[in-house]
Amino acid sequence: MKAPATLAAVLLAAVLLCACRRDTPAAARLQSVEATPVTVAVVTNVAWDRTVSIVGTLYPKDEAAIAARVEGQVEKTLVDFGDRVQTNQDLAFIDTASYEAQLDQAVGNFAKADANLANARQSFERVQKLKQEGIASVSDFDLAKAQLDQWEAELKAARGAQAVAQLNVERSRVQAPFDGGISQRFVGRGDFVHIGTPLFNLVNDGVLKFIFQVPERYASYVEKKLPVKFNVDNYPGETFTGSVYLISPAVNTTSRAFGVGALVTNTDFRLKASTFARGTLVLERGVQTPVVPVESVVSFAGVTKVFVIENNVARSRSVQVGRIRDGLQEITSGVAAGAVVAVTGQNRLTDGSAVAIKPPDAAFADTRSSAASPK
Repeated sequence: MKAPATLAAVLLAAVLLCACRRDTPAAARLQSVEATPVTVAVVTNVAWDRTVSIVGTLYPKDEAAIAARVEGQVEKTLVDFGDRVQTNQDLAFIDTASYEAQLDQAVGNFAKADANLANARQSFERVQKLKQEGIASVSDFDLAKAQLDQWEAELKAARGAQAVAQLNVERSRVQAPFDGGISQRFVGRGDFVHIGTPLFNLVNDGVLKFIFQVPERYASYVEKKLPVKFNVDNYPGETFTGSVYLISPAVNTTSRAFGVGALVTNTDFRLKASTFARGTLVLERGVQTPVVPVESVVSFAGVTKVFVIENNVARSRSVQVGRIRDGLQEITSGVAAGAVVAVTGQNRLTDGSAVAIKPPDAAFADTRSSAASPK
C-alpha cells in the first residue's frame, strides 16, 4: 500500500511543476502588459533671472498745482490742457498792467526818496561845519541830523516797496516751474483770482515713477538700480524698462509688503501718468533654476506633483512650482536637478506603478533640448 501512495504523490508534484512552468511565460507577459509606457526627462538646471511679479501705477516724477501768487483779474491764459511747456515759460497773466503801473510808482518814490536823502545829507554837512565854527546852534544841528535820519529811513522803505512791486510784476506773469505737460486748466480770461487760487496742474511726464509693492520676504534682495520690466494695456506685447531708485524703509502691516519706486524714461511721451502697469522686478541675474517639461507636472484636487522614475517604478512627489517659460516649468521645491520624471503617460500612473521607458520622439527631443538651453 505504501508504494502506490508514494507514486501518487510523485505524480501530483510533477503535475504541479509542469503547471508552474507553463504559467511562467504568461506571468511575464502579464507583467509586461501592466507596465505603463512613459517617456522621461531629467530635471535640469537652467540660468534664469530670479524675479518677482509686480503691479503698480506710473506717476509723474514731478507734479505741481500752480496757484495764483497775486490777486487780480486773469488778463490772458496762454496754454491749455495737453500743451507741453518748458521751464519759466509764461502760462497766464494776472492783472499785469496794474502791477507794472505800481512798479513804476514805486520806482518814482524811490528816486524821490533818494534825492531828498541827498539834499538832507548836504544840509547836515553844512550845519555840522557851521556848528564846528560856532555859527550854527545845537538845535539847528539836531534838526539837520533828524532830517537826514528820516530820509535814510524813507529811502529804505521806498527800496522795499520797489522790490515788492517788482516781485508782484514777476508773480503776475504765471510761469512753469519745470518742463512738463499741462494736465488741467482751472481758470480763463476774465476770472478774478485770489492768492492761492488754483490755475493749472502741471506734470513732468518726461520721467515717470513706477510705484509698486514687493512682498517682505524679498526685502533682502531689493536694492537701488535693480532693473524693472513692465507692460501697459495700451501697448500690448511691448515691454518697457526702468530701474529702482526708491525703497520704503517700512513694511505695511496689512499687506506685508513694502513700497518700491522705479524711474522710467518716457521716450516720446508714449506713456501717460497714472497708468496701471504690471511686470517683474529682476532680483538676481542668471540664477540656476531646476526645470522640467511643463507636460510632466500633474495638478489635481489642489495637489501638484510629478512622477519620479526609479528602477522602472514611478514614485509620486509633491512639488512647488514657479514660472513657465519656453515650455519649461520651474520647480521651487520637491525634486532636485538630476532626477528623472515622467513626461508622457503620467496620467495613468499611481505611486509604485511599474513603467516601461520609451525613447522620446526625435523632434520632441530636439525642441526640448533647445528650450532648455540657457539664454
